Amino acid sequence: MVDPTPERGERIAKFLSRAGIASRRDAEAMILAGRVRMNNTAVTHPAVFVQPGDLVVVDGKAVSTPERTRLWRYHKPDGLVTTHKDPEGRATVFEHLPPGLPRVISVGRLDLTSEGLLLLTNDGALSRLLELPATGWLRRYRVRVHGGVAPEKLKRLADGMVVDGTRFGPIEAHVDSIQRANTWLSVSLKEGKNREIRRVMDALLLPVTRLIRVAYGPFQLGKLERGQAEEVNGKILREQIPSLKT
Repeated sequence: MVDPTPERGERIAKFLSRAGIASRRDAEAMILAGRVRMNNTAVTHPAVFVQPGDLVVVDGKAVSTPERTRLWRYHKPDGLVTTHKDPEGRATVFEHLPPGLPRVISVGRLDLTSEGLLLLTNDGALSRLLELPATGWLRRYRVRVHGGVAPEKLKRLADGMVVDGTRFGPIEAHVDSIQRANTWLSVSLKEGKNREIRRVMDALLLPVTRLIRVAYGPFQLGKLERGQAEEVNGKILREQIPSLKT
């Protein structure tokens, strides 16, 4: 687990997040909706601490004590949304995971038409930690755009851009290859705001026709087949995330 608080126990939203029930924010919403009980008493606010031996129940079902923190690399195919339940009824990542995985949540997201590396974990606190820009991990992508990419457009990316009132930080990009009317780019960024690459490329009149995430910090897509998941070795996980205790 990440950043335990053994003296008082653990905030209930964090406990639910680590147990893989929901993200911390969603867990707080579940609490406010009256869906959570502890020791047969309704939990009415998030500032409740769970101690060893406490019985936590969500929607009438007991929540098991969170397991050790685990992380998986997953090759997300395009055509899947990164959500547990889609209001539009589209197919989700979590409906198409390989058999044998426990309940997991994603580290960040890849949109419907994006593909490549998606990190999955059973620990919501770890997911939140790895999503923070302060972690400083690069997200690396291979991006196919329609059209030629002039050097001045690469410079605009490197300088950072404002698109529709949203400020995007510097994005490192260079041309890998040109195929007829398309250009393949290698793109690296740290923050990863919602649809960031597509939005800045659209602003440069370079519509994205394919987007593949190949690395998230030290973890790489490698030779994972589409739809395949592989657990990160616990020793490697601890080496890459020193604050982690598994």
